[in-house]
Amino acid sequence: MRNIQIGLLGFGTVGSGVAAILKNNLYDIDTRSHASISIKKALVRNLLKERSYSEGIYITDSPSEILEDPDIDIVVEVIGGIEPARSYMISALEHGKNVVTANKDLLAVHGEELLNVAQRNGSDLFFEASVGGGIPIISAIRQSLTANQVSSVIGIINGTTNYILSAMTEQGRDFSNVLQEAQELGYAEADPTADIEGLDAARKLAILSTLAFNTSVTFNDVFVEGISKISPADIQYASELDCVIKLLAIAKNQGDGIEIRVHPALLPKKHPLAAVNGVYNAVYVVGDAAGETMFYGKGAGSLPTGSAVVSDIIQVVRNMESKSTGLIGYGCYRNAPIKTTDSFTTGYYIRLKVKDEPRVFATLALFFAEAGISFSSIIQKPRPENNAEIVLVTHPCTERQLRQALDSLNSYSKLDKIYNVIRLETNSI
Repeated sequence: MRNIQIGLLGFGTVGSGVAAILKNNLYDIDTRSHASISIKKALVRNLLKERSYSEGIYITDSPSEILEDPDIDIVVEVIGGIEPARSYMISALEHGKNVVTANKDLLAVHGEELLNVAQRNGSDLFFEASVGGGIPIISAIRQSLTANQVSSVIGIINGTTNYILSAMTEQGRDFSNVLQEAQELGYAEADPTADIEGLDAARKLAILSTLAFNTSVTFNDVFVEGISKISPADIQYASELDCVIKLLAIAKNQGDGIEIRVHPALLPKKHPLAAVNGVYNAVYVVGDAAGETMFYGKGAGSLPTGSAVVSDIIQVVRNMESKSTGLIGYGCYRNAPIKTTDSFTTGYYIRLKVKDEPRVFATLALFFAEAGISFSSIIQKPRPENNAEIVLVTHPCTERQLRQALDSLNSYSKLDKIYNVIRLETNSI
């Protein structure tokens, strides 16, 4: 049985999960991979810090001790961020090593570059853990669904925002209150910007879109909007419309181009994703042959993410044994155009307050009609001081049309306030 030695870049939450799984499931992992797999060295910042599952592992703060060690076959990168992770991974690949990473930030910006380096050097670069934690969505799109032309990928791929919106929905609480709770429970970072503003989900969607549509998509190509403006009132109105509000990552191949966007959306309660609550993630994929498929599970955490890393390690070892490393790349052969925000087509929920006077609603309807927009639903509730709160739900229209209507609305003297504008994904079933 061949000995396979791993160099671990990072020994934090995910790194310790990888070490735990390799130790606790040693017999099954070695049997399934037909090799003896062990971590030889681990790169850390603090040599004095005690770490679980570090017995027998050489701890170093020098990256060259791992990247230039000829006995290390696989480098596992779990330090995160762009640099120095990018430089470390390129160095490892150029030294003929295979690389497994969980680094969504890096792949969403430099994924194509890294895959090209891997292929030039005949090495594997696997990244199952970069999206969805323990959910095997990367391998599903990269391998199991490759016979399909994928038309859409829609996901809940950030557990923090899903926890916040689920708690707001189930308990009627406001955003700031639930965010504080999420931070206390460890579901949200001290600086939650990447999660609540949709940036984390956008990075993951760039990776999924690249694989699904065989087109190079980077983080900067993704339209992003966060959840901080969502209120209990919006959630209540969504329920009246038989919908829930979720932060959705949406990628659609529409023939003339690809829509790639992350934003809060009203989603019909009958949609499979509507029942995904708490910190769980799910990805809904539609292919022309397989039809509708959905992948569900824990999207983060030491062991779920470690599980994805170790599964990649096992696949790399199998490829090493069959001398087939470096064969699977991004495959960006389509180069489909990425659609601009103006051409995005969805329905819209608009909640606003106006003067409760004659002809006001007729004027609102005229603004939207002039933009070519019609309504599918209208909710009006009286408010004190001769005001009315109105929720307008439009039929699908382009973002350009909506902007025209809102420009007219904002100049209207009878308008008091536009509380929120949220997209609808009623056609994603």
